[in-house]
Amino acid sequence: MDARTTPLATGPRVGIRPLTYADGEAFTTFARASRALHHPWLAPPLTDEQFTVYAQRLIEDPARAGFLVCENDSGRIAGYININNIVQGAFRNGALGYGAFAHAAGQGLMTEGLRLVIAYAFAPPLDLHRLEINVQPLNAASIALARRCGFRLEGFSPGFLYIDGAWRDHERWALTKDMVR
Repeated sequence: MDARTTPLATGPRVGIRPLTYADGEAFTTFARASRALHHPWLAPPLTDEQFTVYAQRLIEDPARAGFLVCENDSGRIAGYININNIVQGAFRNGALGYGAFAHAAGQGLMTEGLRLVIAYAFAPPLDLHRLEINVQPLNAASIALARRCGFRLEGFSPGFLYIDGAWRDHERWALTKDMVR
């Protein structure tokens, strides 16, 4: 195991590690196989070119952090979790985005992975105070994941994000460091 694939944190079934450029082939293969699961909620990169742009933003922008949720036994990528729009100072906030891959969906692996990312985000070096998730109201699986991890519903934002060719409404869910169970 090298530094690129060493987990930052592990649970009973999964670990989280930073996304790397070398993950492109596996990531895009799993993303293409997961199109039906992701549509219309997500649009992860499906090609090498799209992955390079995606990875560059997550690796090189200090206001973002990209994590892969990997199965402990096999190292296979089960999903991904990104912290976007990281703001330090008095706000200490980040916005989460995530997706499971079809082969791992419905097994609780993303719940375990998200809990690991939350713990990582609330500790140094990020030391965030608050994490937010913005979810389309009909995305029951994503809302259930937010609830399982202790997020609270804070509001509704009409036309919040441009996804799948239209401005989509979103519910805003949040978790602060003091709420972690």
